Amino acid sequence: MIFLKKLKNKYIWERIFVERLTEPLHLNLVSLFIFLFGSFRSKVAFDLIIRNQHAYCLLKAADLAKAKGVMRLAVIEFGVAAGTGLMNLAKIASRVTSVTDVEFEIYGFDTGKGMPPPVDYRDHPELYQEGDFVMNRDALEKILPPNVKLVIGEVSETLPPFLESLQAPLGFVSMDLDYYSSTKSVLDCFAQAGPEKFLPCMPVYFDDLQDDAHNSFCGELLAIGEFNQNNPLRKIERPRFLRLRRIFKNARWVEHIFTLHVLDHPVRQMLTSDRKKIHLENPYL
Repeated sequence: MIFLKKLKNKYIWERIFVERLTEPLHLNLVSLFIFLFGSFRSKVAFDLIIRNQHAYCLLKAADLAKAKGVMRLAVIEFGVAAGTGLMNLAKIASRVTSVTDVEFEIYGFDTGKGMPPPVDYRDHPELYQEGDFVMNRDALEKILPPNVKLVIGEVSETLPPFLESLQAPLGFVSMDLDYYSSTKSVLDCFAQAGPEKFLPCMPVYFDDLQDDAHNSFCGELLAIGEFNQNNPLRKIERPRFLRLRRIFKNARWVEHIFTLHVLDHPVRQMLTSDRKKIHLENPYL
């Protein structure tokens, strides 16, 4: 039903043409079979999930966590607005749990009253203004699943105590705050939080990168650049070979995926290990 509603939008047809019909015919034919009969993992691999960026990141986080013996993760969406993305996260998280047994606590951070005033040019006031993206909080809270909660207020005030009390490590973050100033507030909190609050490699989706006005000197890209410059043991960068590993290489969402590398995480500080040693075979011997 949701898929059929989305087909009414012109931009969806434009994306189908660019991202799907420009790909090899045999891959699209296989996609039809996967859509009808494939497993959840295969549908994620073939970009057949609505908001596949959420599906990829949640599944990636669950696999990383399970490999470390972690069976519960926290997920945050910064910038909830109408709540469509938050509900999508919840539905996909349920499917990821069914195939990995990793459970999710999902949190939506928002002011609850739309965007605050832009601070200066770095917030892209030509694109975003005060009052944009107002939330219908009462209606949204009535339909949220039990494992999804809203955190209402200015993120600079709500996020530090939230991270301090967080029990399950953060496994995935969807960043959709639009402004440089708001994104910087979140990343500053990430820089100050203890390393155990995160997966060692945490997928992060940055939404606001694609407009022609976006650049490295404003918005999310500026916040990322400053974060990397100021934090020697916390780095955010794109996974270099993600597009090459995808079946459908023209998917736009791939450009929005980054990884928060927590270099001071305990598992990245162990200089010795009692695990079984790795041996390589030499076929010439």
